[in-house]
Amino acid sequence: MTQQPLKEIKWIAAAFAVVTVLITVVFFGWWSMKERFIFGHDAFDQVRWMTPPSAKTPPCDRGDMVLDINNRLLQPGMSRTEVTVLLGRPAWEEPRQIEYDLGVCLWVVHGLRLYFDGNDRLAHSTIVQH
Repeated sequence: MTQQPLKEIKWIAAAFAVVTVLITVVFFGWWSMKERFIFGHDAFDQVRWMTPPSAKTPPCDRGDMVLDINNRLLQPGMSRTEVTVLLGRPAWEEPRQIEYDLGVCLWVVHGLRLYFDGNDRLAHSTIVQH
């Protein structure tokens, strides 16, 4: 009689472990590819990028172009001047960092932050949430 409750507990524990592993795999899979889900896959259009947003502009208009900018246009070693000629004036600026607003993408405000070294050369870029 005492074997039956122990067997049930073992099955429940095994099922819980399997569910936990599945949830973990799904979460980290989503986390590693979230930028592909959140941002569009539009090619960079400089005129569209620099045009001020209006009521008709989609809320994540710049965000739809950010993957192309990050993957194709921004290269480590570019000068700060080259970056600003390409992308225009940033929304936020510090001596070694600048940021461009991407808009509200998936209910959260995002930005493209660029980091520069001591020689004002692009070190790397990342997408940030606010």
